[in-house]
Amino acid sequence: MEKDVLVRMQEDLERALKKPAEKRRWAMLLDTRKCTKCSACTVACASENKLPPGQWYRPVWEEEKGTYPKLQRIALPRPCLQCDKPPCVSVCPVKGPDGATWKETKGIGAGIVPINYAKCIGCGKCVPGCPYGARFLDNGKFHTEGAPRIEKYETMPSFEYGKNWPRQGKNQPVGNARKCHFCMHRLANGMLPQCISSCVCRMGYFGDENDAESLIAQTIKANKANLQILKKNLGTLPRVYYLGQTDLSIFNKHLKA
Repeated sequence: MEKDVLVRMQEDLERALKKPAEKRRWAMLLDTRKCTKCSACTVACASENKLPPGQWYRPVWEEEKGTYPKLQRIALPRPCLQCDKPPCVSVCPVKGPDGATWKETKGIGAGIVPINYAKCIGCGKCVPGCPYGARFLDNGKFHTEGAPRIEKYETMPSFEYGKNWPRQGKNQPVGNARKCHFCMHRLANGMLPQCISSCVCRMGYFGDENDAESLIAQTIKANKANLQILKKNLGTLPRVYYLGQTDLSIFNKHLKA
């Protein structure tokens, strides 16, 4: 019996974690042809990282195209693309690997663009600096505001970047820039990113692109002619690839919203 893709990717992850960081290349591939638009990834990510209402690391943008009877609904899941030339980093006034945001080259997060909440001054310059709309400033709100009480699960800590972040009062990351980080804290504990684990239709692939035996490397190789990169002309060199339709009209519509 063929292994479920999650089992295969978990094995790939365990193999990748045994390699030196400089020899790994974390990457993600999203096959929009399989996406059922259920938004399980969005909700699971929000729960994992304690995100405020309306502010998402992994939204699934949708749009209807055409007219009946040739009507089509297109989905575009959008995590942070972890660009190798990230424009969000260059506009940040707190520079360097000891600054607020940078392209990591060491450890479990090598290849990822993290944010140091302790160094982030909340200026928001990186938010419009990202051409993919993958950043926001945490507004400090809760999903259960207006209810008799703020539910306890909303104030429980997240564990982003391997630290404990209680969501209470003005504690960080409230007021800071926030974004997807491929669930670095889960990778460090041998787990796949939450959006990958929660996808019921198995449209997401994650792993070490440098490992020829990995599912993501083999899927990329088998579909090389059909891979799509969002806004490739910008030269940001994203590490998130797409298969299927990636209509930029959806993208531009949501960036303006």
